[in-house]
Amino acid sequence: MSILSVNDPKQFIADFFTGFTADLLRDEEDPAVIVDRYHTPDIIQVADGHAMDRGKLIAHTRPVRKNRPDSRVEVHEAHLTGDRLAARYTLHVRNRGTDLTIEVCFFGQFASDGRMRSSHMLTRTVSAPNPQEAAPGAPALQEEPS
Repeated sequence: MSILSVNDPKQFIADFFTGFTADLLRDEEDPAVIVDRYHTPDIIQVADGHAMDRGKLIAHTRPVRKNRPDSRVEVHEAHLTGDRLAARYTLHVRNRGTDLTIEVCFFGQFASDGRMRSSHMLTRTVSAPNPQEAAPGAPALQEEPS
């Protein structure tokens, strides 16, 4: 899909990440072929200050395939200007019996064919709230008398 013809950037970025993960988990197709389907050869992804080029991205697919996590992307907002897309989304992952919720601020550049050229992501893992634990500075929860 041409990034220049995108009418709904929220749907585009959700489909991008969902499609990439689904293709990785679908069969044993060479991970390099899948990476190249979604990324340009000069891809640079920076997540929380850690850069991945094409080779590192391909290597990163190995644990994804091994662990086969379930995931869902919830896009809260996305804005497209030319070939650049900014989005705020939450990634919900279940991996080896553990649920993770990761908030992501994404800034990316895409080729005209919809493949990612570069991205910068800031992430924050949030845990599910435990009603028995109070937030720092908040009063402790009291149980109702029976």
